[in-house]
Amino acid sequence: MQTIPDFFEQSVLSFPDNIYMLEKSGSEYQGTSYRETLKLVNQFAAGLFSLGLKKGDRVALLSEGRNAWIISELGILYCGAINVPMSVKLAEPEEIRYRISHSGSRFAIVSEKQADKVRDAWKDLPALEYLILIDGKADESRKEIAFVKVLELGTNFMASNPGVIENSTKSIHPNDPANICYTSGTTAAPKGIVLSHNNYVANVLQSYTLMDIPPYWTTLAILPWDHAFAHTACIYCMMGKGASLASVQSGKTGQETIRNIPVNIKENKPHLLMSVPALATNFRKNIEKGIREKGPVINTLFHHALRVAYKYNRTGFDKGKGLSFLYKPLVNLFDKILFSKVREGFGGRLEFFIGGGALLDIELQRFFYAIGMPMFQGYGLTEASPVISSNSKAKHKLGSSGVLVKNMELKICDDKGNALPVGEKGEIVIKGENVMLGYWENPEASAESLRDGWLFTGDLGYMDSDGFLYVLGRFKSLLIADDGEKYSPEGIEEAFIAQSEYIDQCMLYNNQSPYTICLMVPNREALKRHLSHKHLSPTSPEGIREALHMLEKELQHYKGHGHYNKMFPQRWLPAAVGILSESFTEENHLMNSTMKMVRGKITDRYQKRIQKLYTSEGKDFFNEENLKAMGELLG
Repeated sequence: MQTIPDFFEQSVLSFPDNIYMLEKSGSEYQGTSYRETLKLVNQFAAGLFSLGLKKGDRVALLSEGRNAWIISELGILYCGAINVPMSVKLAEPEEIRYRISHSGSRFAIVSEKQADKVRDAWKDLPALEYLILIDGKADESRKEIAFVKVLELGTNFMASNPGVIENSTKSIHPNDPANICYTSGTTAAPKGIVLSHNNYVANVLQSYTLMDIPPYWTTLAILPWDHAFAHTACIYCMMGKGASLASVQSGKTGQETIRNIPVNIKENKPHLLMSVPALATNFRKNIEKGIREKGPVINTLFHHALRVAYKYNRTGFDKGKGLSFLYKPLVNLFDKILFSKVREGFGGRLEFFIGGGALLDIELQRFFYAIGMPMFQGYGLTEASPVISSNSKAKHKLGSSGVLVKNMELKICDDKGNALPVGEKGEIVIKGENVMLGYWENPEASAESLRDGWLFTGDLGYMDSDGFLYVLGRFKSLLIADDGEKYSPEGIEEAFIAQSEYIDQCMLYNNQSPYTICLMVPNREALKRHLSHKHLSPTSPEGIREALHMLEKELQHYKGHGHYNKMFPQRWLPAAVGILSESFTEENHLMNSTMKMVRGKITDRYQKRIQKLYTSEGKDFFNEENLKAMGELLG
């Protein structure tokens, strides 16, 4: 068992001159070594001590990913205090106020772009004493203080208090809390997941049993840093191996930051990237857009090459088996003339992605595997620090969530908590040093999730005979047919979105009804492009009907003799579709901060529309509501 300071200092001793942090300053990235990072961490921790921070105190951290994020977290932990990382996507003052108030945070560390969110809530936070600004101007009359000032205070404090940092780190126990990570709160008040120093260190060591990270590797941390997956898999997994972590160049707006990602990828040439399904889908659509722009000949050849690679690769686990080995020469040719050019857009050194955060459609996995940048799906949840399983280069089976990390137990249980045999579906339940301490100030929720040391994840899944875990979705998201059959909508939704350029978002619904329905947000630009090729105006009645006809055709691929007809049981597929002109977003509260749909709120908002879809008129794809919504979308 180890503390995070001990874990970090082992890497500093082993890799003192390796670059740990990479941040874009001006026109290029600048590196900070492990040795230099430790010096800054010590200064910052001493600065926090000088302001009165004590062991066990909580400090909120709200910032885009950057060097100061890492220095802040490690500085907090070196004081024996607890970091409360928050999502930069939180928009409402109440969301900020709740987390700072509930955690009892005494300090808040913020970037300039996030500062006003805390300032707006400060009057309702009597326990909050200091606001530390990473950048921007601090108003010292309000007990605001600049990040660089804290470093200066720390230098002076260490000079007058020799040994203060060493004595502090010696007082920290591996089972002391390190973080309080708040859930998105889609169905109730957010819960604060308490993770210890040992939870993180243990989970990093568990993750290393799945794959190695050479010390010369670099990653670009494109996911929000408060995200459990990015936090462990980027910040700490790279740290433990002496590897480098680059932050995305922060733009003036969130959209500008997103536009910086492909540029930053080319600049850093990462060996490894962490992704989530929404991001993976965007990557694929951008790749396919670039191919289309090269003309119809290249576009046709590219999709033919994909089909050949799919036949050769199969599920990865059985790659080249049987007669599929005959495709290998063609695959090698297409890789040289096509796929290698695509990889250059990702820097040319990318070994693989690790996909987490939600279910990843198998078609999406096949796509990235074919072009030589496999997206190996993993599984985890914040309560498990978060890594539970993953596919890897050494062992993978597309469609699964991979093999389990070592030094952790897993069982599949029925609704009474009894373990089920291999191949049977039930709740995923785990036990190990990566399991959280509990929920902050919430003993009832802790007792519900933690039973005799076992974490009941609330996720539905099964183990196959080859040792691969399959995750089927959340129990609470399961749909129930009129005959009582339960099934997960998430894989179907991901498939619709990933496999059609015309579908941006969709949500399936069935609450013991005769059939499943789907609420769908089409991709406006893709449909307008299709109509342009057909020489139809997007605002004409003919154009609107053709757009609806295109979406109807996309769903037909999953039925009858369609290309994807064997992917899902026909009875699970939607028999009626409601077209929506408004996207699910964080602003309208239909999407949470981790980019997952808030199903309850979507259902509530569109209750009348859902009811209409269970009528004979609603089952008509060209019903009045769909025609109107499509007209609004394309207009």
